[in-house]
Amino acid sequence: MITINNEQKPYTPVFLGTTQHSLGITARPLITIGMMFNDEMVATYHTRVSGIDLGLLPNIGDRIPVTKLSGNELVGFYAELKQSNTTYTVDDINKNFEQLLKIKNVGQYRLMKRKIDMNNDIKTIDFNASALKLVRNLLHKSQADLAKDIGMTRQTINRLETGEQNISEKFLDKMVATYPELAESVELQFDWVSLTFPDLTGKQIIDDMIALKRDLFLEHGTSQNFYTREFAYAGEKNIYIQDFEPIKNPETQQIEQKTGTTLYLTGKGTRLFEKALLEQDMTWRDFFIKARKYRGHLTRLDIALNDKWGLLNMDEIVRAVQEKRFWTKSRSYAIHGNSDAGWTVNFGKAPFIIRAYDKQKQQASKGYETDIKNRVELELHQDRAEQVLDEWFANNNLVEFTIDMLYTYLWFTDEPIADDLLTGVKARDEIEATIKPMPSWQLLTFLGHKMKFVREPKPQSVESIKKWVEQSVVPSLAVLKKTGHWAEIIAAIEKAELSDKQQKLVKATTTSAMSQATESLKANNINFDKQRKVYIETQGKEAI
Repeated sequence: MITINNEQKPYTPVFLGTTQHSLGITARPLITIGMMFNDEMVATYHTRVSGIDLGLLPNIGDRIPVTKLSGNELVGFYAELKQSNTTYTVDDINKNFEQLLKIKNVGQYRLMKRKIDMNNDIKTIDFNASALKLVRNLLHKSQADLAKDIGMTRQTINRLETGEQNISEKFLDKMVATYPELAESVELQFDWVSLTFPDLTGKQIIDDMIALKRDLFLEHGTSQNFYTREFAYAGEKNIYIQDFEPIKNPETQQIEQKTGTTLYLTGKGTRLFEKALLEQDMTWRDFFIKARKYRGHLTRLDIALNDKWGLLNMDEIVRAVQEKRFWTKSRSYAIHGNSDAGWTVNFGKAPFIIRAYDKQKQQASKGYETDIKNRVELELHQDRAEQVLDEWFANNNLVEFTIDMLYTYLWFTDEPIADDLLTGVKARDEIEATIKPMPSWQLLTFLGHKMKFVREPKPQSVESIKKWVEQSVVPSLAVLKKTGHWAEIIAAIEKAELSDKQQKLVKATTTSAMSQATESLKANNINFDKQRKVYIETQGKEAI
C-alpha cells in the first residue's frame, strides 16, 4: 500500500528513470515513478525525492520503497521513501549522477526497462541463429551462397545458424552492407499528427503555422471536440483545423475571437502535408520546432513501421496471440479481421497503442495498391507523443528510439509463455532468458535500427472519386451510351453545379503549389512534374 495525498492505494511503485532536465547534481533529483496494479501500469508521477534516501539509482522496473506521495501537477510531487539499512553520503549520490551524465541517450535510458551498465550505452537488440536462418531464406540463398557473398566459409555460416558460434556485430554489419535490401525492407513514416495551439486561431494556423493557401480550405461550422468552426483542405477531412467562430459580445457589441485551435493531419493528410513541407524546404523536424515556438502541443502522433518485404506474417502473429506466445506491458489486446481481408491486432490502450496489420490486403479490399506488405504502428497520445519529440530533439535518434519503444513494450516468442512468467516487474527479463523469440519479430526489430525515416509527398487528387466512378457508375454509363442517351449525359455533366466542397477539391487538385512559399519554390527549383517519390527525412532533399 502507498499513501497518495492522504489516500491509501494498493499500488506497487517502480522506478522508471530520471527525468532528463533533472540530471544536474542535486540533493533532490526528479525521477519518474510508475504505479503498478495487477501487473498493469495505472499511473506515472514525476516527483522529487531525497537523493540520500533513494541511494544509488535502481534499474528501470525495480520496485522502490515509496511510502507516501503528495502534491499536484501544478506545484509538483514529492515522494517519501522508507529508510534503508544502507547509508549513503552526498559524495556517493554525486558520483552516481556523474556516471549517469556520461550516458548520451538519457531519454532512452528513462524509457527502457532493461539493466544498464552505467559506463556504456543501452544494450542493443540481440540477433540469434533463428533470425539469421530466416534472413537467408528471405534472400533465397543457400548457406554456400551466403558464405560466398559475405566472404566466409559455409562451415562458419552453419555454426552461426546452429548456435555453435555467436553472431558478432561485425558479422551483422557486413551482412547488411552486402545485402542493402535488408535495411530498405523496413522504413519509418509519420501516419497521423494532431497538435493543439492554445494561442492561435484557425486562420493563423493556416497563414502562419502551416503556411498553406487559405483559398484552398472550405470553412463550415462544427460541434466536434467542443469547437464551433472547421477549415478543411480541399473540403475533405485529411488536413483540417478546428477552432471557435467569432461571436458578438451582447454587452459590448464587439466581435470577440476565442483562441485555441487543433490541427489534424490524418494518414492521407500527412502525405499531402509532406508536399507542403517540400515546397517550403522544411523537414518534419523543422515543422515541430516551429510548432513549439507557437506553443503547439502534440495530442496524437502515429509512427508507422512499413514492412515492405513481408518479414511478418499476420496469420503467424494472430496465432501467436491466440496461443499466448507474446509479452506486452499492457495486458489489453484485441484481434480484428480475417485471413482473406487482412488481420489487425491492437495491443494496449491510450495513451500508447501498438497496432500490427496487413496493409496490402486492407488496401486491396478498398481497390488500392501499395508496396507495403504489413505495417506496425505506434499510436501515442499527449505526453507520450511529446516524450518522443523531446528525445528526438535531444539526441537526433527518432528511428532508434521508436524501435526501442517497440522492442521494450511488445515481444513475440516461439513457444507459449506460462502464466506465472507473465506476472511481476521482472517478467520480460525472465521470458527473454528462457524462451526463444519469434524469428520474424526479432528480425523486424533488428532491421528497424537500420531503416530510414522517409517522407512521401503526394498531391491532392480525386482518385477516390475516379475509382468509385469506374467501379459503380461506368457500367450504367455504358448502358446509357448503347441505348442512345450519351448526348444527354454529356449535356447534364456540362450543366452540373458543383458544391463548395467539390469546387475546393477541383481547385486543390489542379493547383501546382499548395503552400504560400513561392520564393522557396523558386530558390530550390522544385519541379513537380519530376518530383521524387520518397525523401529521406534526415537528409532533406536527397531521394532514395
